[in-house]
Amino acid sequence: MDRDRLETLLNEVKNGERTVEEAVASLSQLPYCDLGFARVDSHRQLRTGFAEVIFAQGKTIEQTSAIFAHLSCLHEKVLVTRISPEAAEVLVERFPGVRHHPLSRLVTFGYQEPVGETRIAILCAGTADLGVAEEAAITAEMRGIKVARVYDVGVAGIHRIFNELEMLQKMEVLVVVAGMEGALASVVAGLVSRPIVAVPTSVGYGASFGGLAPLLAMLNSCAAGITVVNIDNGFGAGTFASMVVENKGKK
Repeated sequence: MDRDRLETLLNEVKNGERTVEEAVASLSQLPYCDLGFARVDSHRQLRTGFAEVIFAQGKTIEQTSAIFAHLSCLHEKVLVTRISPEAAEVLVERFPGVRHHPLSRLVTFGYQEPVGETRIAILCAGTADLGVAEEAAITAEMRGIKVARVYDVGVAGIHRIFNELEMLQKMEVLVVVAGMEGALASVVAGLVSRPIVAVPTSVGYGASFGGLAPLLAMLNSCAAGITVVNIDNGFGAGTFASMVVENKGKK
């Protein structure tokens, strides 16, 4: 339940459109609902600004579906990450308004392409990094923030990013996704004055160690203004970047 729905519920009681007993039944779902195998956080949007996100990896299809059913009744938007094609197909069949994003391994409910000013740019080094980049982009879009996508601009052809520098300087925050040696984040940080969220990916040959090499490169960058999230964590990067935008000007 978000703030708008809570206010609507209380106004309905005030105006006699809903009984106190009905309101109590609705509020009894707060702050969580115990499904036996999961305690679904019904209160998270009120506390943090966005509903609980379902991490589908490691969950059965029925567990994911049950959690989704509960959250979609409470919230206008629901996000599922790391979902298998089989589980996504089940959600699409069972719940109207569900959309599967295969590249990013996401499922969304209530997804709408944001309008207005573009405030975040998502950059990725190579086409192999697109899945992680799209996870970051759609995560931000689910929070109502319009993003620019600047893809396949890795350091092996660094000239490809130069035409985008003017646009990048207008953004409030940048997300830079890179595997291999992870150099793109440092390069971008040395070219623009925007804060950067760097995302190492597991893309690369043996000595990349499944993303450890770019992770360490980003953590040890000599360019200032970079924060680093976990390997392949596009969701974490998109969330952090969104919160930077959402909290701008707040006290």
